[in-house]
Amino acid sequence: MLNLRTCAAKLRPLTASQTVKTISQHRLAAPRTFQQIRCYSAPVAAEPFLSGTSSNYVEEMYYAWLENPKSVHKSWDIFFRNANAGAAPGTAYQSPPPLSTRLSTLSQAQFLVQAQPNVDKLVEDHLAVQSLIRAYQIRGHHVAQLDPLGILDADLDSSLPADIITSTDKLDLAVFKERLRVLTVGGFYGLDESDLDKVFHLPTTTFIGGNESALPLREIIRRLEMAYCQHIGVEFMFINDLEQCQWIRQKFETPGIMQFTNEEKRTLLARLVRSTRFEEFLHRKWSSEKRFGLEGCEVLIPALKTIIDKSSEKGVDYVIMGMPHRGRLNVLANVIRKELEQIFCQFDSKLEAADEGSGDVKYHLGMYHRRINRVTDRNITLSLVANPSHLEAADPVVQGKTKAEQFYCGDTEGKKVMSILLHGDAAFAGQGIVYETFHLSDLPSYTTHGTVHVVVNNQIGFTTDPRMARSSPYPTDVARVVNAPIFHVNADDPEAVVYVCNVAAEWRSTFHKDVVVDLVCYRRNGHNEMDEPMFTQPLMYKQIRKQKPVLQKYAELLISQGVVNQLEYEEEIAKYDKICEEAHARSKDEKILHIKHWLDSPWPGFFTLDGQPRSMTCPSTGLNEEDLTHIGQVASSVPVEDFTIHGGLSRILKTRGEMVKNRTVDWALAEYMAFGSLLKEGIHIRLSGQDVERGTFSHRHHVLHDQNVDKRTCIPMNHLWPNQAPYTVCNSSLSEYGVLGFELGFAMASPNALVLWEAQFGDFHNTAQCIIDQFICPGQAKWVRQNGIVLLLPHGMEGMGPEHSSARPERFLQMCNDDPDVFPKLDDFDVRQLYDCNWIVVNCSTPANFFHVLRRQILLPFRKPLIIFTPKSLLRHPEARSSFDDMLPGTHFLRVIPDSGPAAQSPKQVKRVLFCTGKVYYDLTRERKARQMEADVAITRVEQLSPFPFDLLQQEAEKYPAAELVWCQEEHKNQGYYDYVKPRLRTTINRAKPVW
Repeated sequence: MLNLRTCAAKLRPLTASQTVKTISQHRLAAPRTFQQIRCYSAPVAAEPFLSGTSSNYVEEMYYAWLENPKSVHKSWDIFFRNANAGAAPGTAYQSPPPLSTRLSTLSQAQFLVQAQPNVDKLVEDHLAVQSLIRAYQIRGHHVAQLDPLGILDADLDSSLPADIITSTDKLDLAVFKERLRVLTVGGFYGLDESDLDKVFHLPTTTFIGGNESALPLREIIRRLEMAYCQHIGVEFMFINDLEQCQWIRQKFETPGIMQFTNEEKRTLLARLVRSTRFEEFLHRKWSSEKRFGLEGCEVLIPALKTIIDKSSEKGVDYVIMGMPHRGRLNVLANVIRKELEQIFCQFDSKLEAADEGSGDVKYHLGMYHRRINRVTDRNITLSLVANPSHLEAADPVVQGKTKAEQFYCGDTEGKKVMSILLHGDAAFAGQGIVYETFHLSDLPSYTTHGTVHVVVNNQIGFTTDPRMARSSPYPTDVARVVNAPIFHVNADDPEAVVYVCNVAAEWRSTFHKDVVVDLVCYRRNGHNEMDEPMFTQPLMYKQIRKQKPVLQKYAELLISQGVVNQLEYEEEIAKYDKICEEAHARSKDEKILHIKHWLDSPWPGFFTLDGQPRSMTCPSTGLNEEDLTHIGQVASSVPVEDFTIHGGLSRILKTRGEMVKNRTVDWALAEYMAFGSLLKEGIHIRLSGQDVERGTFSHRHHVLHDQNVDKRTCIPMNHLWPNQAPYTVCNSSLSEYGVLGFELGFAMASPNALVLWEAQFGDFHNTAQCIIDQFICPGQAKWVRQNGIVLLLPHGMEGMGPEHSSARPERFLQMCNDDPDVFPKLDDFDVRQLYDCNWIVVNCSTPANFFHVLRRQILLPFRKPLIIFTPKSLLRHPEARSSFDDMLPGTHFLRVIPDSGPAAQSPKQVKRVLFCTGKVYYDLTRERKARQMEADVAITRVEQLSPFPFDLLQQEAEKYPAAELVWCQEEHKNQGYYDYVKPRLRTTINRAKPVW
């Protein structure tokens, strides 16, 4: 009886989701049995046909009706419809008509169904509300009030989304009612204006209800507008991870979530005061100087400090930043806390640098500083990477430096070290390096576990209107490729900005993925303070002239709220003005500039206190034979058990083993020897580039792949020594600009690491030329920043036509700053000449020299970029072999490899000297041997001539056009004549050959 009463106890209306769930549960049950929870809503006594003996039958009928209403008799269809529509007890059942009943009578029997609430309409209305909620989540940002000026649309589109009902706050009443009519009555959603006060259940994909599970439609729309259509626009529905989408919904939809305490508001006001008054102070003191001020986006300073505070709270203790020139001085002063006098003295044109750096404009310089974070009371290190005028070129450099710092402190999840990248809107949309940097963000060997990107969206690039500067709706759309959420925010609403920055920092800490904060602001002045923006944007700048500064607006708001009073506000301003004035007075005492004070990557302990190398000598780069043999044996073996390698690779390893037995090395083995020896000495090595694990020309094979087990690899180099340094070899994405910048940044972090980037083909460095021109070539001259990065450029001018023959040494030699009029001291000539150069350009001729130059890169007492033209043709050249003898202790890199041929035996007879390098060295040697053989053959033939007929001798000599024989008279055709001609013929033959 319990089952019967439970079965008939309730017939409550089912939602669509409940119906599906009930059907699925019923199908999974085997055998079918009664469940304790039923869906009937009428008491048993009210429906007399429901008896214990019929309950199983009724249940079967009910489930059949759920699946297909037409599969049951019409009377059952009517009963279940009435019961599901909420019919009162005893009224759901309709007696079946007699067999003779006509269709018209049957229609009357269904009257009750039609009079009850239509379940289909109920489901449709709820689905419509869910669609409306989803429309706000997807497209609400298009309606958000993001432009502080109120004249532009952040998404460059003034039209309203067709599926969003905007409130009267956004449109006048007539327009609102018309849009409501279009979207409701017979329109998009099928809702009616009367439905605005109807209560709807909320889906699980929204948090607007808070603790409530149902709300009137009018309140649903209001809360959606508060979440998505005010001063914050959220782009996130393209993310294909439900957990992440729910996380974001909760952060922005929960009612009342964006609340600030009075103390937090006062802190925000103080930070705005510092940001604003700093720019005003510079303007008062140096009104005619360029400074690329932050006016119009003063909220950037509290935004960055909020990200840093929240990240510090989450455990981060090192933040590496990159940014363009806009607002850079303000960031240095008020975020990184560079001494103000050091900034102010930069405006004195009479000061000269005290060190060798030429420096750069003040708004390009970097900084490194460690201090206490006052909010979290934790130590935090801040580093701002120096940047060139190529606005986004610093992006991958920052990421590489961040990756290196994470690597060296063992931060495998990015919990201690993070990066923040600042961008301008025009550059973010227009520079391809932005995409390349995003593209690296989730690759195993390149990820920094999430970066916070902050876009200072001036809504103008120099003088170009955004409608002419990009094809995408927003400048931030490139971030969608990596599923990064994008938070657009009106920069004239400081509290909205701070809230968004808190969420961005929490996102990065929670999911370790990139996130973008788009500060939609304006630029109060022109591109620089001396520029006239009215030439090209007259209407925008008329509005800007009327625009009240954000500090003034926010101060008035807090005063009206009673958070601060006018006196407290004025005292805060006076306090910071006094700090600036005192710093300005101290700056006048500065007589010289110290470029080293602006280093973003100091190397403590590597140089002397005054920044000089500790010596000007380089030890021998040779190795003892035991180490060479050991490295060679590991290089020719598989140090992991049960590991199956490719048959072709087995032959390569066998060949290596034979070379080790013969005490010789080829190009690949020489590289292996250099790397392996440095790992023993504790030097971390990172080799990156396209296909470097195997080598473009299949010569390296530093990563072995098991032929039977997917993703199982072996790096023999990491099995060389106990307690050795790690070797990182990683195939990169098909990027040169981004990856080379990344490796450059990685090499910045420590002088005790060998970081190498190899181009797939030598000429592919062309697409990374910006990194070479702006960072690698002039790095030390501009910022006193030494860097030991190595560029491996395969095969130079060796073939495949002009398409793959443009890794031209002369291009790099032309960028050398070697002074031909300066002759170094002879006692330290070799090392001093390298120190005085901006980089080292090498085209090695022998494997031994390649081995030495790689080791020398670390053993030198300073760091210089090294450009190596690694030859394709010499990788398997039979003569490109070096003996162990050329790599033993006491040996060095040979700047000149002397001739070992006949000229070396008779140096006084040399009349012409030819310098050659690389493959040419072997070509000339081979050609010399061939010509010498020809000459020997010719002499032999002359010697075999008997009895020295004059005509044959003359024919032999005429084979060599350059011959200058002195022919004797007829009477000299004897032995004396032969003795006279023979040496001259040999001389002539030798002279006829090209000069080698």
